Amino acid sequence: MSAGSFFPDNIKGALQNTPPGEWIPEIPDKCIRLHCGYPAPALIPDEEVKAAVNSLLEEEHDLPLHYIGSPKIIKLKEQVLKRLKERGVSVTEKELLITSGACQAIDLIARILLDEESIVAIESPTYMEALEIFQNYTKHIISIPVDKHGLQTGVLEEILEDRKQKGLTLPRFLYTIPTFQNPTGTTMTGERRQHVLELAKTYNFLIVEDDAYGELSFNKSFPTLKAMDQNSQVLHVGSLSKIVAPGMRIGWIAGASEIIHACAWFKKDLNHPFAQAAMAVYLANTDLNNKLVTMRDTYRSKCNVLTSALEQYFPESASWYVPEGGYFVWMKIPGADTSELLTHALAKGVSFILGKYFFKDQADGTEFLRLSFSYADEKEITEGIRRLGKAAEAYL
Repeated sequence: MSAGSFFPDNIKGALQNTPPGEWIPEIPDKCIRLHCGYPAPALIPDEEVKAAVNSLLEEEHDLPLHYIGSPKIIKLKEQVLKRLKERGVSVTEKELLITSGACQAIDLIARILLDEESIVAIESPTYMEALEIFQNYTKHIISIPVDKHGLQTGVLEEILEDRKQKGLTLPRFLYTIPTFQNPTGTTMTGERRQHVLELAKTYNFLIVEDDAYGELSFNKSFPTLKAMDQNSQVLHVGSLSKIVAPGMRIGWIAGASEIIHACAWFKKDLNHPFAQAAMAVYLANTDLNNKLVTMRDTYRSKCNVLTSALEQYFPESASWYVPEGGYFVWMKIPGADTSELLTHALAKGVSFILGKYFFKDQADGTEFLRLSFSYADEKEITEGIRRLGKAAEAYL
């Protein structure tokens, strides 16, 4: 008997895709980790979280450890609603769902909106785990290019109008990371933000806005698409992973109540009640906005170190975008196959993420790679780029 024979065709098809986590390189000891899209270790509030956990258990004893959990879970929802309102997103309690990180939010949205015939529009390149999720539900994915100003909404409009004229199915939704995009670090201009909202209204599709990095600006803040949304067509996905701690798995969806209700229906009771209650206590005892000032300063400095090192150790033929926030720098090395370059780089003790994993058609990413400045310290960043430059010089 083959256990796999019991899988339905859609599951068999999904299992043919690139496996989850395939993009993570095998890292040798003492390697400088420029592949890690993780918060800086010094910015993880381990002692504060420990104090929150102790306070929670001392006050409520076993209650947070039960299925239903602590009533502080409700407090967490109120705290998220307040933070969203501070950023111009006014939604009600019925328009917000707390999730186990942004990935569960994206998966729930895909689950309730997609079937095998549905069309999804994505940025190209885009967040690889979101791409993995969408490919589990449909093969019909339209890629829209990104440039230094974010999603090319003019190209999106041309594609939409062409499909409309030909009587082809239009996308169910567009997935976009408008602010400090993963992997490119680019930010959609105000004009393009307004344009994409107009396109959603004209061509009747939803926008899934992934705002995981939106609060990590280096200089100025940018409005979320949800804050600009006048037609309830934006599903805003957020997370505390990048500004508190990813292991806590706290994310959310803010959107139309019908969508939230459907997502909650399929989410069932798949919460992390203990983590949610502990996070509520942490947020109640923390000036997160003050902490964000430190985070922004830290990541701005690290980004400057990385881009300065690139200028020092790479030739003019190499190019990259300079981000205005977030975690990442997206780099192109003309003529390179970065899969081969990665082997040389790891041998010299530095890692990065291959560009191919951020594209539906992986061949489009051959010359690209993603660098992260968030995790390594500044000395490691400089040394890591020096090593990568040497690896590129020897390889090319």
